[in-house]
Amino acid sequence: MLRHIHIRNFTIVDRADIELDGGMTALTGETGAGKSILLDALGLCLGDRAGSGLIPEGADRTEINVQFDVADNPAAKAWLDEQDMAEDDECLLRRVLHRSGRSQAWLNGRPVPLQQLERLGRHLVDIHGQHAHQSLMRREVQRQILDDFGGYADALETVREAHRHWRTLRDEKRRLEGGGEDYGDRLELLRFQVEELEAVVTTAEDITALDAEQRRLASAGTLIETCQAALAALYDDDNAIQGQLGGVTRELDSLNDPGLEGARELLANAQVQLEEGCQELRHFLDGLEVDPERLEWVEQRLSTLTDLARKHRVRAEELPERLEALREELAGLENAETRLAELDRELAEADTAYREAAAALSGHRADAAGTLAGRINGLIGELGMAAAEMVVDVGHDADATPSAHGLDEIAFTVRTNPDQPFGPLQRVASGGELSRIGLALAVATADVSRIPTMVFDEADTGLGGAVAEVVGRKLRELGAGAQVLCITHLPQVAAQAHHQLQVQKDMDDGRTRTHITILEPEERTREIARMLGGVEITENTLNHAREMLERASA
Repeated sequence: MLRHIHIRNFTIVDRADIELDGGMTALTGETGAGKSILLDALGLCLGDRAGSGLIPEGADRTEINVQFDVADNPAAKAWLDEQDMAEDDECLLRRVLHRSGRSQAWLNGRPVPLQQLERLGRHLVDIHGQHAHQSLMRREVQRQILDDFGGYADALETVREAHRHWRTLRDEKRRLEGGGEDYGDRLELLRFQVEELEAVVTTAEDITALDAEQRRLASAGTLIETCQAALAALYDDDNAIQGQLGGVTRELDSLNDPGLEGARELLANAQVQLEEGCQELRHFLDGLEVDPERLEWVEQRLSTLTDLARKHRVRAEELPERLEALREELAGLENAETRLAELDRELAEADTAYREAAAALSGHRADAAGTLAGRINGLIGELGMAAAEMVVDVGHDADATPSAHGLDEIAFTVRTNPDQPFGPLQRVASGGELSRIGLALAVATADVSRIPTMVFDEADTGLGGAVAEVVGRKLRELGAGAQVLCITHLPQVAAQAHHQLQVQKDMDDGRTRTHITILEPEERTREIARMLGGVEITENTLNHAREMLERASA
């Protein structure tokens, strides 16, 4: 639901802050006052392209902020979650136009391209009239309206599931066929690669151990020489550290001084640790050997592994994993001929099952289309278009490629006079007629509508009297379960609203300015009286206005 609009420096509006509620809100004002400015500002925050001349003289930029409450709008919340832009139940849209021509957009405080605002806007607002956000023009929306109205969710899910199964089999077949790559060449390459790797690759642990062995064998000579020199210095030479340490310890023992007890104990421990260290060195030397042949073999094996790792673009220790993946692919391709034959059979069965489900869905759609068209035609007759007729066409193409939505092309077509051919809504109906058709459709599908805010731009164009009151009542009915904004110049429509905004234009220091005001009850009475006509607002006119307002709210 649209909660708040803030406008600053937009055409002839210096500043406007408008709080909105649910129900029906009428926007009224004298001709030329700029009643559509509010919708134009809203459109900019929903991704409309900015035209020229929107920034007034003396201002360097235009700024528009719009706040929506999406607590009861699961489609908008899901879209925001997918984009990682959800902010609890609040949705803030901001648009800034600079005099330089630069335009900026934000969604919940984050800069976004206009396309993001436009996509989100499809879940927030539906504008009926000559506006870019009129979703009724889009074929996918027409299909969604019919499907929501029809109430055949099980048939839709059957088609979606049949399509998922068909698509899974089709994708598997494409993979097995190699996406265009020659099957025989791929099979030959895989066999060569597997054979080459199997000749040298064992496990990742073996490769790591082989690398450690190479380092040990390569440095064996140096290790032996260094360890032997250390043993000689520590133990074996005439002047070895072990002998010197023993002599020092004996001399200290002979002094028999209690103050040297700590030093004697530490030196004795050092002798023990020195002997243990020498034993470890001897043990290490016993395990060392200089084996040039083994070293050559190990280095050759490591070189081969390194070359293979480079060829397969992995590390040497990842070669076993690579080998396993190639084995699996090879096994799959070797069985591909058999599997491809199975897939052809399974695909044919899946295609048949899908087309049967799609045909059943098409039957449900055809039934619902007649019911929906009948309901809409009854409503547009009440709305002053007695000669108009709408048809919901369900075109079924049994040979089309499967899709998740079935094999039908849904089209809402209309003619406004019996002697005219049926045609697309946007080509046949005028702006006012489109708005009334949109109203009829909204009323007919109110219980399944997905968009919580609807805007009607002068749905009462060319009407008057009783028909205008019917339009107003229908808009009020819609407002009972949704938010409805209606631009109107007729008192019969405005009187039906739950809330009313007045758009006024005046001169300020030689400049034309527009002000938007939320009307209180007595102010509403005077505005309805003004709309009823006459040079002067008489007491009779005011009483008539009060009567209209009371009758609407009764």
